[in-house]
Amino acid sequence: MAFGIGKSELRQWKKDVVQGEISFLTHYWIDDRFPGCDTVTKVGCSDVEKLKRWGRKYGLKPEWIDFREAFPHYDLFGKHQFDILQAEGKEDHIRRFELDKKRSRYM
Repeated sequence: MAFGIGKSELRQWKKDVVQGEISFLTHYWIDDRFPGCDTVTKVGCSDVEKLKRWGRKYGLKPEWIDFREAFPHYDLFGKHQFDILQAEGKEDHIRRFELDKKRSRYM
C-alpha cells in the first residue's frame, strides 16, 4: 500500500519515466514481506537499457527491474534506498521521509 504522495507527483514521475528520464519517486509503503521498511523509492525509466546502466552503478541487478504497469523501475528500500538517494543528491527525499533518522536501522 502506497501513501504520502500526491497525484501530481505521481503524474510527473510517470511522465518523466515515459520520456526516458531516470526519475525518482519516494513514498510511504507497507508490505509485510519487508518488515522494518516503511518507505520505498521507485527509480524508473522507459529506456530499459539506460535504467540497467544506471542500476549497475549501484550494484543493482537487471532482474530486479519491475515491469508492471508499463513503467519499468527499481524498488529501493533500506540501506540501498538511503545510500543511492544520497549519492544522487536527492536530499529532499531523505529529509521529507526522515530517512537520515532511520538510517541506523539499516547498518
